[in-house]
Amino acid sequence: MQDQQNAVAADLAGCDVVEMRRYTLRPGTFDELQDVFQRWFVDGLERSGMRLGGQFRDRDDPDRFVWFRGFTSMAQRHEAMEDFYLGPVWQKHRDAANATMIDSDDVLLLRPTSPAHRPGPAVAAGAPGPTADPAWVIALAWSLPAGSDLEPALTGRGHEVLERALGVPVAMWRTEPKANTFPQLPVRGGDHVVALAVFAGWEQWSQAEKRLGADAEWQRLAERLGDAELMRLEPTATSRHPRPIPG
Repeated sequence: MQDQQNAVAADLAGCDVVEMRRYTLRPGTFDELQDVFQRWFVDGLERSGMRLGGQFRDRDDPDRFVWFRGFTSMAQRHEAMEDFYLGPVWQKHRDAANATMIDSDDVLLLRPTSPAHRPGPAVAAGAPGPTADPAWVIALAWSLPAGSDLEPALTGRGHEVLERALGVPVAMWRTEPKANTFPQLPVRGGDHVVALAVFAGWEQWSQAEKRLGADAEWQRLAERLGDAELMRLEPTATSRHPRPIPG
């Protein structure tokens, strides 16, 4: 559990820019993409200066790949993107990766909330330990009306209530307002907030979800926010385990 918390949130600590990337794949090609991604891209991305914060399969859509990466700044993001996408690793393996994809443009460009909510490896007191199943990673994504006062309500008191009800640390990010300086890879517009939490397994998440649904303060805020997009994510092999650097 602690290792998984590190892989998802703590690996992005110190990153002032974070991307949440969601790819819709051609049916049955998830493992093909993972073979390329894990064998070549993980190391290549990191060598170009990107920080990986977890890669996942959507438990509710086997043809959806979700992953996070971080950068220290927008300027460093531009440098890292140019280094990787104009470099030999991507040029050599991009056709194999792109052949698995229907859509790769569902991307949110984010920054930490203020105050920042980026938990380290600590877990809630009394939380169950690891189970035989892979950790359950829950992502919630809200699309907020432009010009509303909902972002500070959600990222302030809302974050406290969410963490209290779920009983685990919650990482949270909001839309990065600066323009995308690498337009070759588009990002979605609009105002968004993303929350990320890690559970030892389905049972711990199920109980947390019930507590959240019964929390009166959260329900009052949720009525104003509207429905969040709920993603129930399963870590891939490189997200669950330490990654050796190829020689």
